[in-house]
Amino acid sequence: MTTSRVITVLLLALLGLVHATLWFGSSGTPRVRELSAQVADQQARNAAARVRNDQLQAELKDLKDGLEIIEETARHELGMVKPDEILVQYPQAPRAN
Repeated sequence: MTTSRVITVLLLALLGLVHATLWFGSSGTPRVRELSAQVADQQARNAAARVRNDQLQAELKDLKDGLEIIEETARHELGMVKPDEILVQYPQAPRAN
């Protein structure tokens, strides 16, 4: 064997080693696929949590707005006041017909 053939065989062996590491090593293709699956699963869970958060936010807004409407109605129609408030009413002048 000549020197050039030895170098060629050595380079091919190194190339094979690099490819083997790429395909079957600890950070090779199987690990990348595993991590991609984990990322996809986490993204799906995040999307579901985002939908649930939006639902809860809408429900909270409805409850908050609903209580404000109830309180406003009670104040205007029934004359209700909070415990630390004082209600002052002025009598209306009778209308002349």
